[in-house]
Amino acid sequence: MVFKKLLGALGMGGPTVDTVLDPGAVRPGGPLTGQVRLEGGSADFDIEQITLELVARVEAEHDGGETEGVAAFGRFTVAGGFRLAAGEQRGVPFTVALPWETPITELYGQDLGIVLGVRTELVVAGAKDKGDLDPLTVAPLPVQEAVLEALGRLGFGFKAADLEYGHISGTGQQLPFYQEIELTPAAQYAHAMRELEVTFLANPGGMEVVLEADKPGGFFAAGHDVVNRHVVSHDSADQHDWTGVVDAWIRQVAAGHGHGHHEHHHGGHRSGPGMGTAVAAGAAGLAVGVAGGLVAAEVVDEIGDFFEGDDDGDEG
Repeated sequence: MVFKKLLGALGMGGPTVDTVLDPGAVRPGGPLTGQVRLEGGSADFDIEQITLELVARVEAEHDGGETEGVAAFGRFTVAGGFRLAAGEQRGVPFTVALPWETPITELYGQDLGIVLGVRTELVVAGAKDKGDLDPLTVAPLPVQEAVLEALGRLGFGFKAADLEYGHISGTGQQLPFYQEIELTPAAQYAHAMRELEVTFLANPGGMEVVLEADKPGGFFAAGHDVVNRHVVSHDSADQHDWTGVVDAWIRQVAAGHGHGHHEHHHGGHRSGPGMGTAVAAGAAGLAVGVAGGLVAAEVVDEIGDFFEGDDDGDEG
């Protein structure tokens, strides 16, 4: 779906912008390609700058509760310094590199409820306007998929996914937010945890995998979180017995061997909005089912209104 908008800062008769992303999902750290299509207005205009901005719907906790907002996590100038004649149609192709920590929005073709967008801004005759916004679909890296498949084989099921504003201490996190993929525990670990949360923090050299188990309390102890962090390389996706590796990780966190509480700067921990109950399907890994909450079509329908309604002051 493409959202096309008249350049409001110039009123009627101004140029329009329509950004079209190349079809198919992209991957973290990979290229994002497409074309910015411009159509001239009723007069000639000097296009000073065309900028693409990556934006995400994130959640933040504070003393008064939790709020949703928009965080920008990448900005690229792709063209500028030319005159667009009245009525002229011009295409500006672009290729930009996504940040390695870009959240994944789908798993095995199923939407996770994560809302990302590419917003196009024009600077024309000194006036800047958010001219167009398109939803961004991101598939997992091979090593991310290998870890998730192993969790599925072990019997973990998808519960929800969200983006949390803040920083996970002790990691190399670069973006102002991180993704949590929430899983229901496998039967053999149900006694040891109520939920398992997985966060991937990729970088050019590899990836940090942060596992956080929500441990149940006992007669004399309150429930608490146990966190483990592991580092893997990108080329290890096809080189490991991932089921055995991930099971060893889970055994550690189930036994309470971790780094204590998961500390979040600028915000705390929460479980995200549910998309419903998912099923885990043997060797096929995690299969995503949607029984409620935001289904994929609703996410697409709402992304334009959500991002177009935010103010610059709401970002980050």
